[in-house]
Formats: sequence, C-alpha cells, structure tokens
Amino acid sequence: MKDDQAVLATPDYRRFIEDLKSRVMAARILAARHVNRDMILLYWDIGQAIDEKQKIHKWGDAVVEMVARDLKAAFPGSTGFSPQNVWRMRQFYRGHTDAQFLAQIVRELARQGKPCTFK
Repeated sequence: MKDDQAVLATPDYRRFIEDLKSRVMAARILAARHVNRDMILLYWDIGQAIDEKQKIHKWGDAVVEMVARDLKAAFPGSTGFSPQNVWRMRQFYRGHTDAQFLAQIVRELARQGKPCTFK
C-alpha cells in the first residue's frame, strides 16, 4: 500500500493519468460528433423518404402526422419523432438539396451501405 502511494505521487504517473483522461475526452467528443452526424443524416433521409412518397403516391400532408405516430409507436423510448419534428425533417430535406450538400449526403449514406437515389 505504501508503494501505491509512492507511485501515485510521481510526476510520470500524473502525466499518465492526464494522458488517459485526454484520450477518454477525445473519444467521447468524437463519438458525440458521429452520433450527431448520423442523426442529421437520418433526419434528412426520413424527410427525403416522406417527400418522395408524397410525390409518387400523391399522399397528402396528413401522412406526416401518421409517420410521426407510427415511429413513436415503433420506438416508444425514443424522442424526436413528434409531429413537429417529423415536419421539420421534411422541411430540412426540402431546404438542403443543393448539389454540394447532396454530394456529402450520398458519400455518407454510401459509406454506411445505404442506397440513396434522388429524383
């Protein structure tokens, strides 16, 4: 036990712990960025899917409310599928269809193994 205290007091051990703490923080930040990126891609993808189905099947705006209800039922512990948020997803898709943004979306979805078509 006395040896443990001696190790804890050394500058080398303190630097070691600081390095480990930095690694943990960096990994947490990176994970949060990936989660945020993936959620943004998901929301854009859901918006695109709704918009596409509305055009193909001539579904009215009520389908947005239905999608929100069905997603909330399918994922009861999740947040983010309120009718207001699903409306925002569709609006997000409609507002971000410029070529540069689309190229980034296609790369990210392809990297994740998800096909992406634009009409």
